[in-house]
Amino acid sequence: QVQLVESGGGLVQPGGSLRLSCAASGLASGFTLENYAIGWFRQAPGKEREGVSCIGCSNVIEYYADSVHGRFTTSRDNAKATVYLQMSNLKPEDPAVYYCGVRRRGGTIRWDLVRSYDSWGQGTQVTVSS
Repeated sequence: QVQLVESGGGLVQPGGSLRLSCAASGLASGFTLENYAIGWFRQAPGKEREGVSCIGCSNVIEYYADSVHGRFTTSRDNAKATVYLQMSNLKPEDPAVYYCGVRRRGGTIRWDLVRSYDSWGQGTQVTVSS
């Protein structure tokens, strides 16, 4: 059972930047984040949780939703067992609670489906306002 804690949310002006962190604990013995896929999802009021990105869902590329491609970048620090979501050029449609989810790597999955992940963090609020 991997536990995740998101942090880094806050209030940002349109066009601003923010970096979210997803700290993982309880990794399997001998494992690093290289052995897991970490997805970022977001949920705005009145909307369903939607996929933003995934690192580790492929060993070739990271996946991004069309709405954030070119603006957001996900990365990982294996030593810190932490995954990041660097958010740039934030837009009025980006505010939401952002969550990270985790699953063991292996096989083919739909990266942008909530049910593809085994556990989730508590979320961190991102607000975009002038």
